Amino acid sequence: MSRLFRIAKRVWRRVGARGKTAWLRGARRSVARPLPWKAVLRSLGGVLFVAWMAALAGCGAATPAASSGKMLVAASIPPIADMVRQVGGERVEVLTMVPPGASPHTYEPTPEQMRRLAGARILFLNGVGLEFWADKAVQAVGNPHLQVVVLSQGMEILQSGPHATGNPHLWLSPQRAMKYVARIRDALIAADPAHEALYRANARAYLAQLQQLDAEIRKAVAGFRSREMVTFHASWVYFIHDYGLHQAAVLEATPGQEPSAAEVAKIVEIIKATGAPAVFAEPQFSPRAAQVIAQEAGVPVLTLDPLGGLPPRETYIKLMRWNLQQLRKGLGGTP
Repeated sequence: MSRLFRIAKRVWRRVGARGKTAWLRGARRSVARPLPWKAVLRSLGGVLFVAWMAALAGCGAATPAASSGKMLVAASIPPIADMVRQVGGERVEVLTMVPPGASPHTYEPTPEQMRRLAGARILFLNGVGLEFWADKAVQAVGNPHLQVVVLSQGMEILQSGPHATGNPHLWLSPQRAMKYVARIRDALIAADPAHEALYRANARAYLAQLQQLDAEIRKAVAGFRSREMVTFHASWVYFIHDYGLHQAAVLEATPGQEPSAAEVAKIVEIIKATGAPAVFAEPQFSPRAAQVIAQEAGVPVLTLDPLGGLPPRETYIKLMRWNLQQLRKGLGGTP
């Protein structure tokens, strides 16, 4: 820990009188609870955050990357983590940065995750602005062997929702998830060429499963009585685009920011005009807005989960089949 204090002391000298005053003012307001990461980043421009995380990562730098002898790799969200496990098999240990039940739009890594990231060989990211914490985390751990792989790089990005760089939820279309798997395979081979045959065989088998999932979805969607989807936020645009559905309305344009009374009235009007048969909430956020709108429109509330990671949807394929069953219930498909 002495290294932590030495780094913090050097940073404190660089902050200047104005920065110290602002930090102390915020600290007095936060005596009963730790100062949130975002507040630190706003008040000191991220300098103290990076110094502290670098020291924490350094404290664990001597720890083996994976005590099991496997190659330690990190993945930002549960669906990507599962894809990596499917391809990497027994050769990889996967650290999931955003745990099941949390939202990637708001979650920030813990000190323990940062310590482990300092020993990882690859960090798999979705990209398109989803992992707002990634650049500072990579800088903080200072791991020269860490290869950052952005799985969506070079792919078609749809422009919808509040995301300035485009909508990041590509993994929710199995057609695009197949491209993720191919890139995961190639990255694992580049990092561990001695086991290329294993990674290729695992990827081939997993891609066959994803092709079967894609066929199941196509068949199910063909039998839906309605194609009008009202979702919690714009998570499902790639699924909707690739499988011929229609986004009738979105409840929260920005996750966590509930719609105004005027917006609620407009969404209810859209539901009635389009005949959308259900409202789909998400388990990572409060269902209150969905319940109010559904009650006003006279339709049920169902759940679509974009992240999974928990039983009975702990794998990507189980997650997507569970979501497909929810869509069947909501849009009038055959069970």
